[in-house]
Amino acid sequence: MKTLSDIRRTFLDYYVKQGHTVMPSAPLVPQNDPTLMFVNSGMVPFKDYFTGKDTPPSKRVASAQKSVRAGGKHNDLDNVGYTERHHTFFEMLGNFSFGDYFKEDAIKFAWDLLSKEYGLDKNRLLVTVYHTDDDAAQLWKKIAGFSDDKIIRISTNDNFWSAGPIGPCGPCSEIFFDYGDHIFGGPPGSKDEDGDRFVEVWNLVFMQYDQLADGTRINLPKPCIDTGSGLERISSVLQGKNSNYDIDLFQKIIGTIGEMTSTKPEGDDKISQRIIADHLRAASFLIADGVLPSNEGRGYVMRRIMRRAMRHAHLLGAKEPLMHRLVPTLSGLMGEAYPELIRAEALIKDTLYREENRFRETLDRGLKLLDDETSKLSTGGVLSGETAFKLYDTFGFPLDLTQDILVRKGFALDSLGFDAAMEKQKNMGRQSWTGSGDKANDKIWFDIQAQVGESEFLGYAQTKAQGIVKAILKDGKSVTEINVGDEASIVLSQTPFYAESGGQTGDTGMLTGDKNAVFTVTDTQKPIGSFHVHQGKLTSGTIKVGDGLEALVDTARRAKTQVHHSATHLLHEALRLELGDHIAQKGSLVEPNRLRLDFSQPDPITDEQLQNITARVREQIAANQPIVTRVMSIDEARQTGARALFGEKYGDEVRVVSMGTLDSNNKAFSVEFCGGTHTKQTGDIGAFRITSEAGVASGVRRIQAVVGAEAESLAEKELELLDAIAQKFKTTPQNVLERVEKLLAENHALNTEIGNLRKKIALGGASTGSNTDDAVKQFGNVKLISKKFDDLPIKDLKSLADQFKQKIGSGVVILVSTADGKATYVVSVTDDLTGRLKANEIVNVAASAVGGKGGGRPDMAQAGGPDIEKVQQGLDLAEEFVSTAVAA
Repeated sequence: MKTLSDIRRTFLDYYVKQGHTVMPSAPLVPQNDPTLMFVNSGMVPFKDYFTGKDTPPSKRVASAQKSVRAGGKHNDLDNVGYTERHHTFFEMLGNFSFGDYFKEDAIKFAWDLLSKEYGLDKNRLLVTVYHTDDDAAQLWKKIAGFSDDKIIRISTNDNFWSAGPIGPCGPCSEIFFDYGDHIFGGPPGSKDEDGDRFVEVWNLVFMQYDQLADGTRINLPKPCIDTGSGLERISSVLQGKNSNYDIDLFQKIIGTIGEMTSTKPEGDDKISQRIIADHLRAASFLIADGVLPSNEGRGYVMRRIMRRAMRHAHLLGAKEPLMHRLVPTLSGLMGEAYPELIRAEALIKDTLYREENRFRETLDRGLKLLDDETSKLSTGGVLSGETAFKLYDTFGFPLDLTQDILVRKGFALDSLGFDAAMEKQKNMGRQSWTGSGDKANDKIWFDIQAQVGESEFLGYAQTKAQGIVKAILKDGKSVTEINVGDEASIVLSQTPFYAESGGQTGDTGMLTGDKNAVFTVTDTQKPIGSFHVHQGKLTSGTIKVGDGLEALVDTARRAKTQVHHSATHLLHEALRLELGDHIAQKGSLVEPNRLRLDFSQPDPITDEQLQNITARVREQIAANQPIVTRVMSIDEARQTGARALFGEKYGDEVRVVSMGTLDSNNKAFSVEFCGGTHTKQTGDIGAFRITSEAGVASGVRRIQAVVGAEAESLAEKELELLDAIAQKFKTTPQNVLERVEKLLAENHALNTEIGNLRKKIALGGASTGSNTDDAVKQFGNVKLISKKFDDLPIKDLKSLADQFKQKIGSGVVILVSTADGKATYVVSVTDDLTGRLKANEIVNVAASAVGGKGGGRPDMAQAGGPDIEKVQQGLDLAEEFVSTAVAA
């Protein structure tokens, strides 16, 4: 028997032989269609190739595409487990032609693969065509030899595909397998077509028309082919099974579930085992593609899937969390084809384990409430919407989980009452909300959010996505359209742009749309909650509410920001280890070109401590350990020892970021609450360099640093400067320090010699001999030297004054210098005169002329002032003061 893996490989190998390029499966989060919750078919990743917005790598492509249907109009969740062929996760085998081959080759390829490669009995196959598609009918006769009774013409849209009201469209042709008359059902188009006898194994879409707005259809210049087959469905046919859940892959998972729960695939246990097996695949692949459980968007849908499976694990009697123990079985079965399962296995197991533990804590309480309420109902009764909302709001029961339990008990749900209770809570929140107080637009954003819902953030996994314009704010008012030159704020249904929070700066980039619409995003903010707002200017075209836009993050800027953010976490922990447990973050700023971290620390950090901190960070970078992000309840996060950050507000759930080497307790070097974006490995951070450390407030210090390319650029600039200095000194960079120290010593000796010469020159003009100038004056029995210097260093004034005192023996010395661009006076009085003349009084008299003052002792004082034009006036006032004092 061919295994599911064999069937997948046979399909891809066959189309390679037919000249097709095999494309790897795209992630489950759509990157080119904002209207979809998840990729739900094989053609979704190739939509831009069909519309001409992008160029395919080859005109012929084949793929095995991961798909999920669990939300929106493509929601199979309620049917999973109860029918033979519904799944949340499935694989689509597809082959595509972008303007290359058309109907004849597409039909021939499908027929050859099914009848020859897979060996299906052609007598058990039949086909449908659109009722006007005579070409397809004739080709089936020619290629497969079918008679008219094997070619069923269908007139409904089941056999006509269209992208929407306008755009590419075309007829379909489906291939069905007949299981035999022992199974109830009729061929397609018959009254019993919903039975299980005839199962569709292939669908061929002949994209040949372009439908115009007026309803007319014209031929496409290059018709395309989109064909596909559900891998699980074709596997059930090839393995002789009438149920997808009986194929080898599901049977191995279901067998493991049975062993772990001591149950058999019978009755209600059979349904529970199927649900768990199906939902295990969906949850695991979604986690591997970056979707984590949350209370909104894709994360909420995934949580519904997980909790539905966990509820059925509970019904099977599992006493401990079950789903995480099934992950190795799944990885072993599908990891070769999808290596992301292997790479993310630890994250998948951890996420499932934590989510199931958390759910189990609330399940019993919720079930007790549900049991109490349903015990009051009569057979076929209806549970109130308020009770269902309480289960949702207080116990975390998704609405469909409550509905699933009620169906099993034979009750219904008041869905309208649930919706009313939900709206009542929103109104209460709106009335109690007061805003942040620093932005005039906060209130209007709250109203807009209530109207359009949350904007989903995709930026943890991607930097490019498409979104629908949900709201536009211009000049503080909500508008429906903006034009070239308008500055505005735009909200998308989903976005990869990170909004400023947690110290990390908001993303920049572009939003582009049809008709050359380009909106330059200069910042991204979250005015309230998780409402992402793109701020910027429309540089071309027009944008309206409802338009589809492609959101393109400036990836280079984001990458630089991420490495600085991850380095901030390592720095924070390194500070704590080096300085003590009193270290607590008091604020941070993470930008593309630097990081800044404020933290509690009473004393300056020594050079040695800074060196040790740097060494700790660099050690973690060099270890190149993975950076792991998990979503968990705030209580669980605190139990892990994760550190909360200063000034941040946290909800019931938080993201916990772990990075660095593990200690003896298996705890990473750094574990913190963080909603920001990070690099994949610590080694991605690159070089690390602290650029400054200083105090910014009482008991708060600040470190600034650069990493990666910024650190390397700084080092290069410093090396260039060092080389330039070495060239100036005519030496090598290695010998610059020695050369500088020698020059400093020589400079010091020369300055000392120059100072001595200046003093000698100054002293030479103040001799007490008969052949001197008039620098020495006599007031009674008191000698006075009063002298002005233009270039004498201030530091030499006092020593020169002492030397003048020695020359005159007894008297007063008044010196002033203007060397530093200001007037500086020094007054010195010999000890025998300090009873009558005090230096501190004299110097203040002199300084008053130049707009200054000073102080000192009775024998020596100094003062200064800015008005150097009145220096001589100050000397004259000082002399007059001495003369008057002596005369008295």
